[in-house]
Parts: sequence; structure tokens; C-alpha cells
Amino acid sequence: MTERFDAVDIIRTKRDRERLTTEQINWVIDAYTRGVVADEQMAALNMAIFLNGMDRTEIVDWTTAMMNSGERMNFDALSRTTSDKHSTGGVGDKITLPLAPLVAAFDVAVPQLSGRGLGHTGGTLDKLESIPGWQANFSNERMMEILEDPGCIICAPGTGLAPADKKIYALRDITATVDCIPLIASSIMSKKIAEGTASLVLDVKVGSGAFMKDIQNARELASTMVELGNDAGVRTVALLTDMSRPLGRKIGNALEVAESVEILAGGGPRDVRELTIALAREMLTLAGKPDVDIAAALDDGRAMDVWKRMIRAQGGDPDAPLPKAKHTLTVEADRDGYLGELDALAVGVASWRLGAGRARKEDPVQAGAGIEIHAGFGEPVQRGQTLFTLHSDTPERFERALESLMPGFAVTNTPVSLPESVILERIA
Repeated sequence: MTERFDAVDIIRTKRDRERLTTEQINWVIDAYTRGVVADEQMAALNMAIFLNGMDRTEIVDWTTAMMNSGERMNFDALSRTTSDKHSTGGVGDKITLPLAPLVAAFDVAVPQLSGRGLGHTGGTLDKLESIPGWQANFSNERMMEILEDPGCIICAPGTGLAPADKKIYALRDITATVDCIPLIASSIMSKKIAEGTASLVLDVKVGSGAFMKDIQNARELASTMVELGNDAGVRTVALLTDMSRPLGRKIGNALEVAESVEILAGGGPRDVRELTIALAREMLTLAGKPDVDIAAALDDGRAMDVWKRMIRAQGGDPDAPLPKAKHTLTVEADRDGYLGELDALAVGVASWRLGAGRARKEDPVQAGAGIEIHAGFGEPVQRGQTLFTLHSDTPERFERALESLMPGFAVTNTPVSLPESVILERIA
């Protein structure tokens, strides 16, 4: 077979700050998926894109080519409309767990295709796998059945969905080209558009514990993804949300499941409840249900009922005890004052070092590992009061976890002003 283009010419084009044509992009994505373009060549092209960027047409073409590299799902046969949420990831971000059953409680199907964690940001599938019996992998047929009843599923995407993205992302991860807005936007949106949902809400995190550290880059990423979604016929909205501090009070897989259940029971930390309701409102509005009482579904047990049915439909026991770590260590306040600093990245890295996360995709995670935060940002504390409880099956991990955690918080003499909301901006 004679190839239409040459990989070296395409790399040179982007290296020299010229734009790639639709035909060049279609060929290079297809050729890389087929194995004609080598890893080192795609790595060079990724770096050229990282350094020189892409214009809007190139980003659309790149996204479309990756989306077309595999199968596309279709939910038209369902008896209800679909809506989905994607988060760019953060520390303590367990929002998918209470959000999916909450939205499904209003007769909107939620096909939440999720992933595993890498580094300091936790993976939704890792959290749910701490529930005894719970399964992540299903056929498309069984997924459709679960989306009819109970109306939501949180599972792994099939291997046929945007296979080019899987190959390219793995390469970006080992070549320092992950944090590139055109490549991030196309990676996320190629999967979400191929997934076939009718509407999509993006939770773009901003701050030390997030992928995007400053609001300008987060705003650019969110705007790019919203445009990609809307152009593809997927009604798309984005919220920029604060990740300078951890979300909620529990960080780690089973710990975050427990906190999600607190939210579904009408309780839980204020920031987790606020963001869950805000994202549900956006999803339900896009699905044509803007006027429902979302908080009531958390408080009266409707969302909890859907949660339990979803967990059972995926083989899990929602009433079974969650795993607990074999060892704990507490950190106490050394003086009276206020918790005036609580850095999300420091807490996330500490939780990861305790065993809650992985450094490589093949690494196992500890279901019970993580950190409980007993005093929230801005709260008064007393000397000797427990601020954190560290959990791990391997106590030798405590020392390195503390090396990350201890510089990440401070007890101050004066009160600090608390942020009014975890939500920073809305982009539509």
C-alpha cells in the first residue's frame, strides 16, 4: 500500500509553525493507529504541537480524526435523553459518584465512562472498585440495559472508543507533552463525542491540585472544549471550579466512596454538595429540565435509591462495609489558631504516597489508603487537636507522605477569608 503522506514531512510542517491540512491530520492519526507512523515520530509531532500550537480548524480536525479512529456509541434507542459530565481531575474529586444517580433520579440517563487515576489525581473507577463485587467493564448491550434501569452507569470505556487517543495519550504521558491545550481538548472531546451523549457538562479544575494551575489557561481549555462539543452537535457547558484546596474532607478511594454516600444521604461537606448540585443543574438544564428541585432529591432519598440500584446492577453490594487501611497515623495542631493554608497538591501527593494512587498504569492501589481532613480551611483549631488522619496498609509509607503533607498546611494566628463558592466561572 502506498501511503498518501510522509510522517517526516508532517512533523516538519508543524515544526516550522505551518498549519496542518485536514488530509494530513486524517492520515497521520489513521497511520499511527495502524502502526505505520512510529512512536518516535508521533512523539516528535506532539512536541511540535506543544511548542507551536494549533489553530481552531486544526484542533477540530485532530479531534474528529481521533473520534473516527474507532467506533461511535449511539443512545437514540433509550427511552430518555442522555447527559454526561467530565472533570479534568483533582484532589478529592469524587463528584461523579453522587452526581450520576442524582441526575438519573430525574429520568435523564447518565452514561459516565470513567478512568483510573495516575499520579496525585484519583480515578473514579479506582474509587468504585473499593465496593465489594463492583465491576467496571460491560458490553454495550448490558450498558444500555442499565441506562434504562436504574438510569445511570459509571464504567470503563470500551476498547473500540477512540483508540488513537489511547495510544497518543500514553505517549504524551512519557514525553512531557501532556499539558498542551490543543492535545488535552482533543483527547477529552474525541472520547466524549464518540461516546454519543446528547449533552455534556465540563468541570475544569483550576489551582495547585489541578492540571491547570491558572485561570487563564483553564478558561482557554474550557472554551476550546465547549466549542468542539457544540460544533459536533453535543450541547456543552463548562464550569471552572477551585482546586487550590482539596474537595471535601476525605481523600482516597474507599474514603471518597464513604463521603459520596454522605452526600447522597443529604449530608456531607458543603463544597462537595454545592458542586454536585451545580453540575446536576447544568446537566438537567441541557437535558430540558431546568426547573426541578435538585437538592430535594438528595435530602429525600431518591438519589440514594438510584445509587444503590446502580451499584447492584454493576455487581456491587452498596451495603457492604468498605475496606479500611491496616494502619493510621494522626497529625495534630501544635498551637491554637486557624487552619490558614491547605494546599491541594500537597494533600494529593501525600495520599498518593500512602498507596491511594499509582505512578504507572499497571500499579495496584490500596482501597483503604488516603487522608481524612478533620479541620477545614479557615476553621479555628486548638493545640493537640487532630488535623489529619493518614491511612495506609504499609506504615513505612507514612514518612514520605508526611514530607509532602506537612509543608502544605499552616496554623495561623489570624482568621482567613473563606471563598464564597467553589465555582469560579461558567463558560457556554
